[in-house]
Amino acid sequence: MKTRKFSEKPKDLSSRVGAKTVVCYPNDNIDQSNLNILHKARNHLTKVNEVIIPPRDAKIFEVREGNFFRIESIEGPQVGDLNLFQLNNLDEKFYSGKSRALYGTHLSVGDKMMSSFPYLRSLATITWDTLDWYGYDEDGGSVHDVIGTRCDPYTSKLLSGKDYHYCCHSNLIRSLVKEKSLSIKEAEKVVHDVLNVFMCTGFTKDTKQYFMKASPVRPGDYLEFFAETDLLGALSACPGGDCGSEHSSDVAKCYPLKVSVWSVDPSYLKNLKNSEISKYNNTHGLG
Repeated sequence: MKTRKFSEKPKDLSSRVGAKTVVCYPNDNIDQSNLNILHKARNHLTKVNEVIIPPRDAKIFEVREGNFFRIESIEGPQVGDLNLFQLNNLDEKFYSGKSRALYGTHLSVGDKMMSSFPYLRSLATITWDTLDWYGYDEDGGSVHDVIGTRCDPYTSKLLSGKDYHYCCHSNLIRSLVKEKSLSIKEAEKVVHDVLNVFMCTGFTKDTKQYFMKASPVRPGDYLEFFAETDLLGALSACPGGDCGSEHSSDVAKCYPLKVSVWSVDPSYLKNLKNSEISKYNNTHGLG
């Protein structure tokens, strides 16, 4: 927080502040032609599988390239923390920081779930969002953020001095250990910063601290994605429930979430452009 100021203001202050803003990563050159195809294709979906995520827990799910999947509120307002991996290579995983740099603090329709270096490709594209009407509220809050990392037991221990085992980080760890037979150490290395599905967040106007408020999500709301490669997903139903009070808690009212997977006849995906791994030559100036 930059609320404490110890240094003196420079004499040339007026020439050093107030410069115009420049977008760091203009995304105009990222091809969006797939979206029209996907919007037509999603009118012909057939459900092939679903997974229920219990409150204060996490489960994994698989989605094949060319299928859609939805994360849905089914019983009450509930936030979910999503990890995505390339199914056969857990080293290629969702890169929330670069997705944020390209698309902003909160994701919605047309935004891509970019993968980590050295791959940097779209793992999935968001194709529908029943909460897109929310926009940004008067506090600067919005839904589906890529600014919070996930609630975790280490920060909880730092701030409260207590051990709490049902933070989203631990939930995701357990799901990978139980369902993919990873060791805890292996799972710790691959669990990563999340897409906070349905979570309503922003930065305070004075101290610029990360805030949350009760999510506007209600049963029947969903966020839909198109898988651009074979995916392994891990979703935690956050122990904060709608995150209107606290997010590492056995007190907050929590509800399950549903993940459903949907197929579509490949003929509806004709002319779709494939997501490709970065073609950077990986020499880093060394050869």
